[in-house]
Amino acid sequence: MKIYEEELAVKTTKRIEFVDITHKVEEVVKNSDVSNGICYIFVPHTTAAVTINEDADPDVVNDIISKLNVLVPKNESFYNHIEGNSDAHIKSSLIGVSLEVFVNNKKLKLGRWQGIYFCEFDGPRYRSVWVKVLGE
Repeated sequence: MKIYEEELAVKTTKRIEFVDITHKVEEVVKNSDVSNGICYIFVPHTTAAVTINEDADPDVVNDIISKLNVLVPKNESFYNHIEGNSDAHIKSSLIGVSLEVFVNNKKLKLGRWQGIYFCEFDGPRYRSVWVKVLGE
């Protein structure tokens, strides 16, 4: 079994933002020696996440962000955590910090309209995404 790992840098510019990292993850897969296997994507932060969703219409991402803000508002009087970013921690837990995507013929096996998004909930910041590719 072959294993390849790379750390991606992501710079966010807003407090809440989804950054399309599909092409960066595709580059990691391309740089690996793995033709067929699985790609793991992990975000080592407690106020960020990673998800797969539609990348053709930016309104989808805007709708997700809007709904998350309704479900988990920033209003600090709701929370006990004194840093003022409890909403970011909750949103990270709801979306999740890891993904798995199949790799076939050195390419991510995503659906036609799917993209991989880094989800920032407490920016702007410099962030990391860890990508590991395993297979043959």
